[in-house]
Amino acid sequence: MQFSAHQIATLLNGSLEGSPDVMVEQLAKIEEASSGCLSFLSNPKYEQYIYSTKASVVIVNEDLKLDRPVKSTLIRVKNAYSSFSQLLELYNRMRLDKTGIEEPVYIHPSATIGKNVYIGGFAYIDKNVVIGDNCKIYPHVYVGDNAKIGKDTTLFPRVTVYFDCIIGERVIIHSGAVIGSDGFGFAPQDDGTYNKINQIGNVVVEDDVEIGANTVIDRATMGSTIIREGVKLDNLIQVAHNVEIGKNTVIAAQSGISGSTKIGEHVVIGGQVGVVGHISIANGSQIQAQSGVNRTIAEGEKKWSGSPAAPYNAQMRSQVVYSRLPELERRIEELEQLLLTKELSK
Repeated sequence: MQFSAHQIATLLNGSLEGSPDVMVEQLAKIEEASSGCLSFLSNPKYEQYIYSTKASVVIVNEDLKLDRPVKSTLIRVKNAYSSFSQLLELYNRMRLDKTGIEEPVYIHPSATIGKNVYIGGFAYIDKNVVIGDNCKIYPHVYVGDNAKIGKDTTLFPRVTVYFDCIIGERVIIHSGAVIGSDGFGFAPQDDGTYNKINQIGNVVVEDDVEIGANTVIDRATMGSTIIREGVKLDNLIQVAHNVEIGKNTVIAAQSGISGSTKIGEHVVIGGQVGVVGHISIANGSQIQAQSGVNRTIAEGEKKWSGSPAAPYNAQMRSQVVYSRLPELERRIEELEQLLLTKELSK
């Protein structure tokens, strides 16, 4: 798909320097771009490339000062990074703009399918499922009995949504994610075996959530596992039964949240963080990668680090002490030897 510099400038409400008729058909980094590419410059670290890039059109900040001519057509905007992000969103929306029902698919007669929906080949839509308008259900997706999918939601290939689960509007779930698998519930028996505790609850994912590839959210034993609006979950995350994650919280890859833990709003959790069950994490908490949280964090807006997690500044001071332990050991040995020598000389 081709667009002229004039069309792009109009869309971004920017001012043009150069030919308004030059055409672009793909997006690229400024240092790698070739003819026919659209790029952007916002970081001064890459400013040198504005003079050598082969990009046909470059989006720049309106206050950028040039010390020599450039070959590319420039579109000056208030914030080049934000404007380029806007174009990326538009480009991605156009690329993923699919409608219609492919064959073969299975859609149970009792299912309700909204308007302008795309359902890819080999998808399986079970009994009493409700799929809202403008949804995109990619190939090999399974949606179980009584599940509800809100409008403008996208389920990428091989997503599994178990029975009774509820997915909100404008949700994005990436390939391989599983919503509503059984929580890890087993009752120990006197003979050393474990009896399965059936998980009869569901998962509720509210609006504007994004869930990464191969992330798993377990259904509640009773009630609901809840992912509140605006939450962003990275790839390969485990969310256990009856967990609640507050709105606009973000969690990075390979983290695990144990059962019945309540995470507050606007929390930031780094990669490979482990959180024990039945605790709470206060609003605005920030937890560094590879930390282990083994108790409730009651005070909000604080940074935490380490395993077990401790206040960030205290953890940093502790790391300085750890690095000095060999030196401290040597000095103690020297002091012991000095004291022994003095004792023997008496």
